[in-house]
Amino acid sequence: MDFGKVTDSQIKDVDFTLPKDGIQTSKTLSKGKPVKNPEFYVGCAKWGRKEWLNMIYPSKTKEADFLDQYVKHFNSIELNAVFYSIPNAELIKKWKAKAEDNSNNSFIFCPKFSRTISHIKRLKDAEVPTDLFLASISEFGQFLGPCFLQLGDNFTPKSLPVLEEYLKYLPTDLAVFVELRHEGWFLEEANRNQVFDMFAKLNKGAVITDASGRRDCVHMELTIPEIFIRFVGNGSAHQDSDFARIDDWVVRIKQWLDKGLEKVYFFLHQHDEKDTPILADYTIKQFNKHLGSKIPEINFITKTGELF
Repeated sequence: MDFGKVTDSQIKDVDFTLPKDGIQTSKTLSKGKPVKNPEFYVGCAKWGRKEWLNMIYPSKTKEADFLDQYVKHFNSIELNAVFYSIPNAELIKKWKAKAEDNSNNSFIFCPKFSRTISHIKRLKDAEVPTDLFLASISEFGQFLGPCFLQLGDNFTPKSLPVLEEYLKYLPTDLAVFVELRHEGWFLEEANRNQVFDMFAKLNKGAVITDASGRRDCVHMELTIPEIFIRFVGNGSAHQDSDFARIDDWVVRIKQWLDKGLEKVYFFLHQHDEKDTPILADYTIKQFNKHLGSKIPEINFITKTGELF
């Protein structure tokens, strides 16, 4: 994931302090009471990493069987694979079968809307590809988690009416989080308030993207009592920094849980994905220790201390 990437020499100058909660968060969590059994999902963005052979995948695992192994270690995935083309139903059924056969059946796929819809059509006249996309992912059945709609860097606040109209077109029972990237959504208060208020009224979530070079995307606005965080780490050379950032997120999520947060979706990315399972495992351990989640820890084939 190259979004928000900075050079190694620049990382030391980044202020990773999490901003204070946004206005909409205060409204969304106004009840101030924790729920009994909040849900936690931690995963990666892809399963097809050869670097994970002999780390979490047995050394002789074929690429066609990587997903079979992935679902044994994680309870979710941010499914970027469907972004590049609208998937056919048979492919979704195949992936679902792998989750059925190899997970404990609590696994979820969180599909990314296909770029035909978000980047080519730019949400205009997108009913046909949207219907095809939704028809296909519905085949996940019980394994379908929330979808997320990533808008392009050049999708500006001027297109707010288009975004609102598109979200209204979607089924009301479809769980959706939207990722905004253009700086104008965050820097201008009027735009910020308007879009997050609209999400709240339509019961849609707002993706929070924590990347080194785009701190404005760490907007801390919860429009529903659920969070979808895309955390972008900086690799093994900056592991201490990344772990400290995870620790800060644990503190903030604990505060939100105490105020009524119901679900946590936390997806780990790195510009070089080879060490992402290590970062994910640290996240899982901290969630279990401090937040009361009960996510199984990753079963490494090679001890993590021997990987560097």
